[in-house]
Amino acid sequence: MSSQNPNSHLTAIERTSLSYPARILLNQKEIKGKVLDFGCGIGKDVELLKNEGFDITGYDPFYFPTFPTEKYDTILCFYVLNVLLPEEQAEVLMNVSSLLKPNGKAFFAVRRDIQHEGFRIHKIHKKETYQCLIRLGYLSIYKNENCEIYEYQHYTVLNKGNVDLSPFLIGEDTRELIVETATVFSFYDKFPVSEGHALIVPKRLVSNYFDLTLKEQTACWIVVNKLKNILQEKFRPDGFNIGININEDAGQTISHCHIHIIPRYKNDIENPRGGIRAVIPSKKDY
Repeated sequence: MSSQNPNSHLTAIERTSLSYPARILLNQKEIKGKVLDFGCGIGKDVELLKNEGFDITGYDPFYFPTFPTEKYDTILCFYVLNVLLPEEQAEVLMNVSSLLKPNGKAFFAVRRDIQHEGFRIHKIHKKETYQCLIRLGYLSIYKNENCEIYEYQHYTVLNKGNVDLSPFLIGEDTRELIVETATVFSFYDKFPVSEGHALIVPKRLVSNYFDLTLKEQTACWIVVNKLKNILQEKFRPDGFNIGININEDAGQTISHCHIHIIPRYKNDIENPRGGIRAVIPSKKDY
């Protein structure tokens, strides 16, 4: 976790039985296939579900810190977001989306009974911990006064063909989602300039980048930073070009704002000098 919130692991609770959200999803037969408990804490749900015959793995940055490298059919994320700062929440949403199989489902359980948001001294550990209320834009499948469970699927799968949401969703082909947050999604370009060329798109249908709110712009750049790390590890490029086309005269052809992140490779062109200045070829060299 961030240096501003180092004690989030202290909110993990020792239990002897399945957590309440796990019991709900088990009764609804939603825990299927290869399962990941993301932010599993001490790991009791993992232990008990494994004893029931489930193919389940646990990840927790403090207790089980080996980050998963596979894709999963079902991902559980219970009471994690409530104890994280906003930038940490975004990181969890991106990680879960990247670890989920294209047709898989993730389930986020959040507390609804938090009375005082912000930092507080933990009653047992006597150290400063953080808590906040969370509302997600995903499908709510269960809610009572204490808990709400959201069902998440990849934005590009759930909304395939829905051009009212984005012209990028047109057609029967599903865009391969890379990562997603509550307000931004990303995928590989259909006509890539180079291997790994990806697009970052706000979920709100806005043509001009400068018409996005500051919060939306910030969310886009959080995803850009995440994608850079993913593309660096997957494709090993030697550099990147990052850019936005705004309006037709600047080359924009799809009227939904998007940021290009284009991996570059040594000798992919004869002379790379000037980089994005080459949008006007005569101005490339200076």
